[in-house]
Amino acid sequence: MNNTVTLNIIRFVILVLIQALILNNINFLGYINPYIYILFILLYPIQNNRLLFIFLGFLLGLSVDLFLDSGGVHAAACVFIAYIRPLVLKFAYGMTYEHQTVKISQSEMGQRITYFGILTLLHHLMLISLEVFNSTKVLLILKKTLFSSIFTIILCVLITILFSQKSK
Repeated sequence: MNNTVTLNIIRFVILVLIQALILNNINFLGYINPYIYILFILLYPIQNNRLLFIFLGFLLGLSVDLFLDSGGVHAAACVFIAYIRPLVLKFAYGMTYEHQTVKISQSEMGQRITYFGILTLLHHLMLISLEVFNSTKVLLILKKTLFSSIFTIILCVLITILFSQKSK
């Protein structure tokens, strides 16, 4: 089995277990819930089959939904960001993405935060909108999206810094 495939399988399982067993029990001030399982989608290799990637996004969301009994909202949000990821990569990395030379672990911090930030905000907006599913609670949706996104982005950046492989 390929080293990249093994790494992605391990990343998938560990992120789902951390999300389900630890992070779902965190609820700061009623608005902040970290969702670091999306790191799998954020860090998935760029030069892979897009249909397989969207399917893996669905499986990731479905796995979290099964643990949380949340009716498919995580699966919908994950499929959405897996589908829109190429556009966000193009926006955040520009010509580097066009030439397929993007290495997220070796990219500049500004580009990485832009990429993580956009996808995290989109994921959280979709997720929380589907959870609340009430158009009269727009302010609540925006507050939860903003605060949870900030916390998730900080955690994702810290995790990628801590676990990045130094190559020279």
